[in-house]
Amino acid sequence: MILQTDRLVLRDLEIGDEAFILELLTSRGFKENIGDRGVADLEGAGGYIERAQTGYASNGFGLWRVEIRATGEVVGLCGLVKRDGLEHPDIGYAFLERFWGRGFASEAAAAVLKFGRNSVGLSTIVAITTSGNLSSIAVLKAIGMQDAGFIRLPGYDSDSRYFTT
Repeated sequence: MILQTDRLVLRDLEIGDEAFILELLTSRGFKENIGDRGVADLEGAGGYIERAQTGYASNGFGLWRVEIRATGEVVGLCGLVKRDGLEHPDIGYAFLERFWGRGFASEAAAAVLKFGRNSVGLSTIVAITTSGNLSSIAVLKAIGMQDAGFIRLPGYDSDSRYFTT
């Protein structure tokens, strides 16, 4: 376990999470709001998990599996990501659509922000999202992130909304 909140537990992704990753990364909401990661089968999901594990080892953080404490049901991902084109790590999250609107993203992201500051020692944490993703913008504002305009990341065709602490 990496983090625990009142309702959630965040853990490293591990082999065995392939079906969840496949469902999440191929969902309409993920593709529209985050992008197509090229994962189309369980083998591709396994590769995604391996890349996440490499990030844990090299950065000391990454995207973690989010599950409901009471049931152990996996509902999404949330964590810190080191991206090309960003000077500072950013908060990333994605949840299965059937769990949207329950406050899980805000709860997990707030815990990750606190972890990044207190446990990792990051003075600046950023976030990016598409301009049309109003739910994500609301989450970022709810956890205290400040709108800092727009940024164009390498490999993207359009600007992203940029938030900072």
